[in-house]
Amino acid sequence: MQQQQQILNEARSWIGTPYLHQTSEKGAGCDCLGLLRGVWRDLFGEEPARIPAYTPDWSEPSRDEVLWRAACAYLVVKPLTQEAPGDVLLFRMRRGSVAKHLGLQGTCGAAPTFIHAYSGHAVTESPLSQPWGRRIAARFEFPKESN
Repeated sequence: MQQQQQILNEARSWIGTPYLHQTSEKGAGCDCLGLLRGVWRDLFGEEPARIPAYTPDWSEPSRDEVLWRAACAYLVVKPLTQEAPGDVLLFRMRRGSVAKHLGLQGTCGAAPTFIHAYSGHAVTESPLSQPWGRRIAARFEFPKESN
């Protein structure tokens, strides 16, 4: 539970950071992956891999699940139904498209939330409403080792 609280505290400390594609600098700018990278650095220090340049559409034209593969390489896969605060959520923005948006589960239960960054908006904690919930393609947790 201690790691979950650390994840939530760090993610919430990014709220208000402006959206800026391919960046991960608290207070200055980040995208959804940048937020996740910032939380990773808080937990473990150095990031596990150098992030190559990517476009906002990710790999949609090639239909390649790049973000999903990367999440599977560095995070722990969980069943969709085993929600917990601090989980990493991977979303498909449209049915049949590649998964290309990330968020972190905030609260669970009757009024769930998630923390994320998306184009045109600063990092925010949003209701995990039914439309968002239907878009969840995968659920992960951070590895248990921490710094």
